[in-house]
Amino acid sequence: MIIQILKWIWVSPWSLVGLVIGLISCCTGGNGRRVDHTLEFQGGLACWLLERTPIGAIAITVGHVILARNQAALDFTRNHERVHVKQYEKWGPFFVPAYFLLSGVVWIRGGKAYRDNPFEVEAIAIDDPHNHRPIV
Repeated sequence: MIIQILKWIWVSPWSLVGLVIGLISCCTGGNGRRVDHTLEFQGGLACWLLERTPIGAIAITVGHVILARNQAALDFTRNHERVHVKQYEKWGPFFVPAYFLLSGVVWIRGGKAYRDNPFEVEAIAIDDPHNHRPIV
């Protein structure tokens, strides 16, 4: 239990960002719930924001918060997004800067900034175990 509390604290700056977006989503037609050690929100502002991402994301993880366009997107991406929750627990407040730094490095080297990002490769491996490459 103490380890889990420390993980929540370590990730809390990003979880707070996700929680604010999630709560606003609830006020704009969406809803949310707790599933295990994460909060999941769908619809409302979360949907509006995700529709406008450059990659057309259907879900995104922000700390211990998973935001999705709708319930079907949450159900479809839950395992993938939970890998990102574990990555946040490892990297804490440095996860987002590390994620964007690695995307930039991958892109400069001619790869796909999203698909070839080591964080995404690890999460995608949940859905396709043959696509797994170890994370940096």
